[in-house]
Amino acid sequence: MKKSYKILLLTLIVLSGLLVGFNVNKVSEDYIAVTDQLESEEAFNTMMDVISHPRCVNCHPNDNVPKRGMEGTPHPYGRDGATSDLSFDALLCASCHKKENDDYAGQPGAPHWGLAPKSMAWEGLTRLEIARSMMNPENNGNRSPEETLEHLTEDELVLWAFNPGLHPDGTPREKPPVSEEEYVAAVKKWFEKGAVIPAE
Repeated sequence: MKKSYKILLLTLIVLSGLLVGFNVNKVSEDYIAVTDQLESEEAFNTMMDVISHPRCVNCHPNDNVPKRGMEGTPHPYGRDGATSDLSFDALLCASCHKKENDDYAGQPGAPHWGLAPKSMAWEGLTRLEIARSMMNPENNGNRSPEETLEHLTEDELVLWAFNPGLHPDGTPREKPPVSEEEYVAAVKKWFEKGAVIPAE
């Protein structure tokens, strides 16, 4: 074989190797990207199974009136955010709702019991709309992603949803469809993957 042919053959072999290596790396990168997206969307859906549940949305009303139960029944006795904001002791949410559940009276309770700010009204929104509102600093009290993560996974009022106590008739209140451990893990995973809200 002539020297020029050997050089040409060697060049083709090297180029082929480079192309194969590039394609392998590209496939690997695409696989990782798709896997990350699927894990992110799975975590998002698990997280939103809780956040969009009545146990959470009931305290994020669109009319400033707290709701109760799976049906979202308005709070009795004319309670609403406006009367609580007047700060008279008898009108405060905390005048009845203490720092923990009162299962004897069937009264739910957790630290800083009260309604979410009006800017965080979720009642009537879709899961994606709730997520956008939750991550928007203009709505969420100017929280950073790190602060939102902490709020969602450590705030005792948020986590009350998993320990909602008993109804006045002694029956357990309904809990979200996933456990607290699954929820917290999903929230952390979603933020770890970039807190990407899926497209419509």
